[in-house]
Amino acid sequence: MRIDSHNHALPPAAIELVSKRPEFGITIEQGRMSSFAHVPTDIAEAIRDPQAKIRELDRAGLEAAVVAIAPTFFAYKIEPDFGEELCRTVNTGLAEFAAADDRRFRWMAHVPLQDPTRAAQVLADAVAAGCVGVEIATSIGGQALDEPAVEPFWAAAERLSMPVMIHPMYNEPHQLMNQFYLQNVIGNLVATTITAERLVCAGVLDRHPNLRVLLVHAGGFFPFQAGRLRHAAGVRPELAEAPADPWSYSGQLITDTITHDVVALRYLIERMGEDNVVVGTDQPFDMGTVRPIDELEAAVPPATARKVAEETPARLFGFKL
Repeated sequence: MRIDSHNHALPPAAIELVSKRPEFGITIEQGRMSSFAHVPTDIAEAIRDPQAKIRELDRAGLEAAVVAIAPTFFAYKIEPDFGEELCRTVNTGLAEFAAADDRRFRWMAHVPLQDPTRAAQVLADAVAAGCVGVEIATSIGGQALDEPAVEPFWAAAERLSMPVMIHPMYNEPHQLMNQFYLQNVIGNLVATTITAERLVCAGVLDRHPNLRVLLVHAGGFFPFQAGRLRHAAGVRPELAEAPADPWSYSGQLITDTITHDVVALRYLIERMGEDNVVVGTDQPFDMGTVRPIDELEAAVPPATARKVAEETPARLFGFKL
């Protein structure tokens, strides 16, 4: 069973909720969604309809998917009460979405991370409802994920054995990325890299050794530049308290396969290890990978491709092969 570990769904109940309530800060107009932190994006049929999602998987050569909310719906800057209401609506809807075909679908929880203690409780309730992971943004509206206030969430994710998928959102502005869609093309990867390296440097992964973190879009630049962080840890006083080698967190840090480049994908799997890479598509968005299995099989031998597409994600998210 070939599994997509990075796929998005949007329950109709969540769409209806934010459409009627401006306090959520999400705009739904003419079949598109947007927020102050996310550009307008089409609400594709495959993001809201399980049968359309199955057809999308079939076209991509995949049998199953772990679905998570669209990043537009993170909404970390709204009041925690509203955030919890939105997350619980999303989680109920994603559970219903996955129940449409419980062999092919699993789902990730949405949590109000602007209140980490509340997020921990929402996650516990989602686990009881059947989620297999939790998706969060690369920051809490600009607040770093490694700050002490976020510890209740990390502790809950570890205690509940929930993989945490970190998805770019709330990217810091950069004037040279305002053109050419570079805020996505480059900025998303920068945001992921910053978050990953801060989790290493601040000791979050040391404090939670059983935590598993899925870095989307091939881990940003982390798998390609972790050696630079390792070098800096040996020569810079700013990193005197940081771990000596970021590669020692292999097994805790996992990436998906979204490189859009076969040669880069081959390197990624070699460097991260086949046990630490899973297929991802980011579907149904336009920056997603349409033929992930073709790219994977062009990059690595069949046994490795099977590990990345089937065995590793099945182990991570509880599928039976």
